[in-house]
Amino acid sequence: MGHRENLITAARECLLKAGYARTTVRDLVAASGANQASINYHFGSKEQLLTQALSDLNTEWGEMLFAVLSDPDGEKAGPEQRWARIIESIREHRELWFVNFESVSYLQHDEKVRKINAEGQQLARVGLARAFGDLGPDADPKDVHAVGAHYYSLLVGTALQWLTDPDHAPSAADVVRADWRSR
Repeated sequence: MGHRENLITAARECLLKAGYARTTVRDLVAASGANQASINYHFGSKEQLLTQALSDLNTEWGEMLFAVLSDPDGEKAGPEQRWARIIESIREHRELWFVNFESVSYLQHDEKVRKINAEGQQLARVGLARAFGDLGPDADPKDVHAVGAHYYSLLVGTALQWLTDPDHAPSAADVVRADWRSR
């Protein structure tokens, strides 16, 4: 692996371990075996390297979300089963969720990070609309957006509660019960 790949790998590890704000050039150099000049040569700055790694992690987050929403055994899972898989994924991949939440604080000042988050949200809304709203590719885009936005809000709120206070976070049954009562 070359310096560029080592730096990306190191940046991913540092983001998951320390977060965006706490990752230093010194951390990246130590974890990658590269030098500071390599960061500037390959990425232009520490921030651009971290943004690239954040983009990769955001893609990984999306793939993970779609994997837990899919029905690999061919049998269609019910809403409670899907929420249970989502919650288990949150518990298993806490660092990845924290990095994605931390990236929200950079939206105001970093157009690349804002774009990464916006694209991820669009894909998540479509996946959630299909999984929970049974809206396929031929569905009205306005319905897909509205249903997807609803379930994305539930996803983010549920994840935040599990990251903050898992002892009092909603179970899959709680999420489905409350969602059902809103209809």
